[in-house]
Amino acid sequence: MPILLSLLPLLAQVSSGGIISGGSEIPIGKARMPARRGEVSAPTPPQPLPPPIQPCQTLIDTDLNEAIERASDWVARAKDADFAEAQGCLGMAHARKADFEDAEKAFLAARDATGADHAKRANWGAMAGNAALAGGQPARALMALALAHDDAVDVGDKAALGEIAFDKARALVALYRAIEARVALNEAAAAIPENSDVWLLSATLYRRTAKLEIAQQHIEKAAALSPLDPAVGLEAGVIAMLAGREDAARKSWKSVVATSPQSAEAAQAKAYLAQIGEGTTQPNPAPPVKPESR
Repeated sequence: MPILLSLLPLLAQVSSGGIISGGSEIPIGKARMPARRGEVSAPTPPQPLPPPIQPCQTLIDTDLNEAIERASDWVARAKDADFAEAQGCLGMAHARKADFEDAEKAFLAARDATGADHAKRANWGAMAGNAALAGGQPARALMALALAHDDAVDVGDKAALGEIAFDKARALVALYRAIEARVALNEAAAAIPENSDVWLLSATLYRRTAKLEIAQQHIEKAAALSPLDPAVGLEAGVIAMLAGREDAARKSWKSVVATSPQSAEAAQAKAYLAQIGEGTTQPNPAPPVKPESR
């Protein structure tokens, strides 16, 4: 009986939600909100409504529905720069509630209201792009990320440009545009080489096109940066298995189960381990991948 029946077809598989990483999906649609430069402080509400509204993120963490209500009121009353911060707060609240379309709209409104502060504009644009990705709208994400890119160029923010390039790659993968995704990933790797997610996605793309030697090099970089990341360990096992190194694959998957037993990656690793058992078996040869055109 052939082993890894669910694993081997992954070389040519991309799901609507993202690129497959060893049977589980790299979270193409997961909201990756860039770090804010300082806390968004919501204003004190009109009296007599004690106590004063907490800082936006704090209120989101403690009472999400209250945060949305207060932020909506803030948006209705705010003007100029304060309006941008209010929209940003509302966007973060919507994103936490997984209302990604509303979050995207709020972040774009925050960007448009920010004025000439291109660093903040880049941040809001990137957050809009991530919200669009999380909402399953990669084409819209590319438009928001293009705006964020232009603003980041204006301030020469290398780290922001790297993060934007990585998010662009995620969107392009979701749109089945792997060649362009590779270009964006190369830009991200040059700008933010310490980001393990970049190397993980890069390894997965190379694995999907049967370039297993390069995939191995890149998954090793990801593992050096995030040795306990279950997604990295799962992908490392897939690459090893397809390269004919069953013992290495088994070791990687067992490590995922041991270090992250409650994760989705651990569940997938257990399924793979059940398929290969404790013996030594060679995997079926990987199917060829047709060259992709633009």
